[in-house]
Amino acid sequence: VAAAADSVAANVAVAAAAANVAVVVAAAADAVAIVAAVADSAAVAAAATVNSVDLFEVIGKRHSYRGEYRSDPVPREHLRQIVQAGIQAPSGCNAQTTSFIIVDDPALVEKVREVVTRPFLAGVPAFIVCVIDSREVYRNCSFAAEDCAAATENMLLAITALGYASVWLDGVLRTQKIKESLSTLLGIPAGREIRILLPIGLPASPTTPQKERMPFEQRAWFNRYGV
Repeated sequence: VAAAADSVAANVAVAAAAANVAVVVAAAADAVAIVAAVADSAAVAAAATVNSVDLFEVIGKRHSYRGEYRSDPVPREHLRQIVQAGIQAPSGCNAQTTSFIIVDDPALVEKVREVVTRPFLAGVPAFIVCVIDSREVYRNCSFAAEDCAAATENMLLAITALGYASVWLDGVLRTQKIKESLSTLLGIPAGREIRILLPIGLPASPTTPQKERMPFEQRAWFNRYGV
């Protein structure tokens, strides 16, 4: 009986030791998982920080370029990336009222330059034409202008990020029936309107810094206007 009791006690001790080992192993596995999770979180945070810095640098570098352009063609891959940035912009009620024509055929580019006669457009290899649909999308309201502006800013940032230059052309299109002439040239259907034209290319002249902006305190306040 005593021998049997000793045997049982020994088996219990072995089982307890095995259980302790299992607990230790499990704890170690948990610790490894926690370290991995922390490392992943740190990596995500670091990536987010880098991406944020890049974004704000691009915002600070973007400017309206009115110098000469190099004639190097813009790869379609880049043109698609730029316009995709415009497509991903917000729009009122997600109506997506802005559409885009990418003009990169040299003969057609030349015809656009003949219609929009601005000296700095000489040599520009491509244009993006923003076309709006001014239909009402919410309580008799159209957000076509806002939608187009949001898409245009996205594209200007993408243009800057890829190393190209551009300028937002709008007012010139409203003079001398230029908008109407471009619409005929590009086959714009009735009910649609060209609103913005973006020339795109590599700058031939040194780019200039973004023009100085008014200080934050003169244009923005917390909680109440002018306070």
